[in-house]
Amino acid sequence: MSTRTAQTSDDTTRRNLQRLFLLRNITILAVVTGISLAIGVYGMVLPQQQLIVVICLLISLNVLTLLRLKAPQTVTDTELFLQMLLDVAGISAVFYYTGGATNPFVWFFLLPLIIAATILPRTYTWFMAALTVGCYTALLSYHVPLPHGGMHHNGGFEMHVFGMWLGFVMSAGFVAVLIVGMAHSLRERDRKLAEAREQALKNEQLVAMGTLATGAAHELGTPLGTMAILTAELEQEYTGPADKDLRDRLVIIRQQIERCKETLSVISASAGANRADSGHRMPVRDYLEQVISEWQAQRPEARLRFHPDKITPDCELIAERTLTQVLVNILNNAADASPENIQLKATCSASSLVVEICDQGPGLKQYVFEQLGKAPVTTKNEGMGVGLYLAYATIERLGGTLSFRNRDDAGTLTRIVLPLLKTPADTT
Repeated sequence: MSTRTAQTSDDTTRRNLQRLFLLRNITILAVVTGISLAIGVYGMVLPQQQLIVVICLLISLNVLTLLRLKAPQTVTDTELFLQMLLDVAGISAVFYYTGGATNPFVWFFLLPLIIAATILPRTYTWFMAALTVGCYTALLSYHVPLPHGGMHHNGGFEMHVFGMWLGFVMSAGFVAVLIVGMAHSLRERDRKLAEAREQALKNEQLVAMGTLATGAAHELGTPLGTMAILTAELEQEYTGPADKDLRDRLVIIRQQIERCKETLSVISASAGANRADSGHRMPVRDYLEQVISEWQAQRPEARLRFHPDKITPDCELIAERTLTQVLVNILNNAADASPENIQLKATCSASSLVVEICDQGPGLKQYVFEQLGKAPVTTKNEGMGVGLYLAYATIERLGGTLSFRNRDDAGTLTRIVLPLLKTPADTT
């Protein structure tokens, strides 16, 4: 989880540095355009040499930022803050040579402060606020005055008003595009971090369940073996014609004991197995027919209609034992709800398999929907509620999705989407 969290944080900070790089490009362009208009259109005399030096320094800073974005090292909040300090220094120098606080674009000091408040910790924001206020205050007294006396002439006043209007338009655009984008990146990062924490908690629960299941399999092996021996002895002891009914029941008990032993063997053997070890490539139709056959042996009283729509022979998936257990468990739930009417529909597209299991039962209640996939939940008095919880985890691990909804007429529709394996023709 720590690696995934760090990667998410670095991606967000790097995107913010990219936006800062874009904002600095726009700033440089605006400064060059403003100086060109002031000199060429209004005939103002400005310290061009000093301004060219400041612009070249800002361009150099942006070139270094571009090289930094191509480097693999992690971008930190401190690095962002240092770059913003250099931006404040650059625009302060520009304002110093272009009228100081009388410059109509002096509002630009708000942008670093807004950005810091949006993406940086509180300490950096307060420092940026103090720095921008200090620079603005210093420019009230220390600056190179604009020619024509600033606002004392009507032409200068009109230019100042126009500059204020243009500054408002630019600030509105910056806030709407760049600042909103930065805030969206932060919200996206928080969402991904929350998902990572939730997944980590879910993994911890699954590991705990796996540990308990392995221990239970080991502990239950001995009593099941004893029960199997006693059942075999009883079958040999009661061999008379009058004991036929008893022998039939003993056969059922022995079959159920064998089923329990087989299930415990699968749990013990598959503990810790990964996907490559526990599954194999198999055509979708053959796999689903195998699952249905295995389930039908457990629930012979249930009636299932299988609709393999649009399943071609080249549709293949990874046939895992855990996936088989998920499908059998969902089919058992459907059989518990309506054993006389169950439908299984399967459809293959270019890259995925869609399996829909329908029953005619009473459907699921709202509180069950709210807990599905998040915590063990059950509607059965004798159930522990881990079946669907593990089903969600298994399907997600295989790269698929699992969803439930109540049908309009009656019953529940279970929808499973699984990725298909690529055929050789797809990979060429």
